[in-house]
Amino acid sequence: MTQSPTPARLWQWATGTTAPRATILIRLLVGVVFASEGLQKFLYPDALGAGRFAKIGIPAPQLMGPFVGAVELIGGILIIAGLLTRLAAIPLMADITVAIASTKVPILIGQGYLGFAAPSGNPGLWAMLHEARTDFSMLLGSCFLLTVGAGACSVDAWLQRRTSVAQPARPASS
Repeated sequence: MTQSPTPARLWQWATGTTAPRATILIRLLVGVVFASEGLQKFLYPDALGAGRFAKIGIPAPQLMGPFVGAVELIGGILIIAGLLTRLAAIPLMADITVAIASTKVPILIGQGYLGFAAPSGNPGLWAMLHEARTDFSMLLGSCFLLTVGAGACSVDAWLQRRTSVAQPARPASS
């Protein structure tokens, strides 16, 4: 019989980590790229935000441009700080998956599909792999952070230590 998740268990999972200090390198990579891309969607909306989303074929680009920018900016900042890293990784994984589906798959197949625009450059596997290298790195980096947590040098680790010190040990149940 499985136990239903409690707020305490969710908090423990969200802030829990046994990852080494070096995980900060992955957090910086993933967080800085997402945060900077999110900010640029606000700074350059025609080229990187709603205007680009309209060209790609993303529905409701005037709404989705700022929404995606906010998800990337906030998620990136949370990951850099190592605060609720596992939770922050989830929407960023969804974000980058949509980016791959809407911009890299058309390059792979050489045509638009499901309302997404056809590629403007050379199509094919090698062109797609070249264009998708950052996207795949962000997806796998986010998957890694979801799996292991923020690492020892993070706000999550500090919260985890603080919570474990504040809670007395419970007696074992039989």
